[in-house]
Amino acid sequence: MAASLQHRRPRGADLSAHRRPPPLCPEIEAGLGETVRAAQRSAAAPPVAGADPAPRWTLRRLVGWVREKFGRSCCRETIRAALHRLKLSWKKAKKLLGRADPERRQAFVERIQDLLAGAQRDRHLLVYLDEAHIHQDADLGYGWADRGRRLWVASPSPRLSDKLSFYGLYLYNEGQVRLWPYARANGEHTIDVLRRLRAEWPEDKLIVVWDGASYHRAGVVREAATALQIDLVPLPGYSPDFMPVEALWRWLREDVTYHYCHPTTEDLSRRVAAFETRLNHDACAVADRLWVKDHLDPDEEKGSYGVICWYRLSCRPLN
Repeated sequence: MAASLQHRRPRGADLSAHRRPPPLCPEIEAGLGETVRAAQRSAAAPPVAGADPAPRWTLRRLVGWVREKFGRSCCRETIRAALHRLKLSWKKAKKLLGRADPERRQAFVERIQDLLAGAQRDRHLLVYLDEAHIHQDADLGYGWADRGRRLWVASPSPRLSDKLSFYGLYLYNEGQVRLWPYARANGEHTIDVLRRLRAEWPEDKLIVVWDGASYHRAGVVREAATALQIDLVPLPGYSPDFMPVEALWRWLREDVTYHYCHPTTEDLSRRVAAFETRLNHDACAVADRLWVKDHLDPDEEKGSYGVICWYRLSCRPLN
């Protein structure tokens, strides 16, 4: 049955002679806008146990929705044009930080603004530190290929254990990064990273900003930081948007692991080192890609405790 239905369909079969899809009537177009925006509002609301989410409205699904609701057959280009007229665009979603504490986020912003101002006057060296596991296998991203043919990437299917843990450091004052490989991220290796950082900057006052990973909070790590005279500033919980090194990991995957499977961990480490060297030749590019967040966006804060809580925080008198 499926074989007989799955015949080749000519591209643009539903288009007019001028290669433009016929427009939808105002009623259908308005229904499209309301349906898509209702799903958008539903996605931004806290999930409810036992409830089903609104559909993710792709063009294909919206074609079916128009056919079922209005009895009108149309192509995906017709739907796309109608959505564009409604000022809607296809974009990647971003999570609202539902479990983040807005008061702690506000307190962190006030503190980081002072630290950034001090770093800009060279009162101290401000370092953002984060870890990531980079696998030998290829990451799949977009790339150019012949039309109508797949973009194939060779992969010998490495084991899940074939990976390295990288400590990524963003030296805010210098506009430089460090990418140091280790077999795994743990307390022992974290102490070694702090020692390497102090050895590279023996005389400067060092301030390290990092997240609340268990080995960051370990007593031996905090004691080592105190002995090395490194001040530790933890991020507020569930707030990865304050960590610019997250952008460094995306950059690394785009330039190093997209569409290439590394035969060995040594090969992976070598290419990451070359990537680090290349970045450190252009401080402006690093500062642009690793932009430091130093303010709160009211729309993002709605995901925590709602607009009222944000209004209360924003109206708090400054001492």
